[in-house]
Amino acid sequence: MAYKGKLIISGNNAKTVKGDGDAFETAIMYLAPFTQAGVGNVCSMAALAACWQGCLNTAGRGAMNSVQAARVRKTKQYMTERAAFLAQLVDDLERFVAYGKRKGIKPCVRLNGTSDIMWEKGHPVERNGMRHASLMAAFPEVQFYDYTKIYTRVDKALPSNYSLTLSYSEANPDFAREVMARMRENKANMAIVFRNRARVDALLAKGGDVVDGDKTDMRFLDPQGGHVVALYAKGKAKQDTSGFVID
Repeated sequence: MAYKGKLIISGNNAKTVKGDGDAFETAIMYLAPFTQAGVGNVCSMAALAACWQGCLNTAGRGAMNSVQAARVRKTKQYMTERAAFLAQLVDDLERFVAYGKRKGIKPCVRLNGTSDIMWEKGHPVERNGMRHASLMAAFPEVQFYDYTKIYTRVDKALPSNYSLTLSYSEANPDFAREVMARMRENKANMAIVFRNRARVDALLAKGGDVVDGDKTDMRFLDPQGGHVVALYAKGKAKQDTSGFVID
């Protein structure tokens, strides 16, 4: 059994389901990444970090034309009908919270499954007749988490129920330096995608401040600040040579 809303869905991601169980369940929202929808850019650092080339947008069910069309449709609504989009998202979250209560699990949400939107600001919503500054403020019972390449997001305090993991890329030296600096300042953990599984295993064998990012997707459970989250490249990312995937 899984949750299916109009914008968010659980149980359809091979990585998040590893963490689903008696305690947690993650629902994800997938939009058309970067500029794919033709109405703006939902991944503002994608060109600089070159992650759009190895994006997992077409992984799994994402390869289906109907799925791609749905993601484009949702992205266009987000860009052109923001109020209606957010109202639908609040409704989806309400129903996911109710689903979690029935199932006895903590509802977890990744709003940026294939996007990189700064949800913590500029997205006020209404819930139960009250206006809230963000979805995180409106739903304190939900654990939100995401990966992000917008490294400045971790320079300010985030909502207590929103965990961000920085995403590394060597496509641009300045970008790489900024992300690395924030990880070393213990502002956030940093995810690195490696092409070689043996490289990941070797790093994990050394111990220290390295986390196996493929064991579970529940990044909010990782030791926070100053850790490297090692991930193994999957799908077309294995052939990426932009610098997003590290040898």
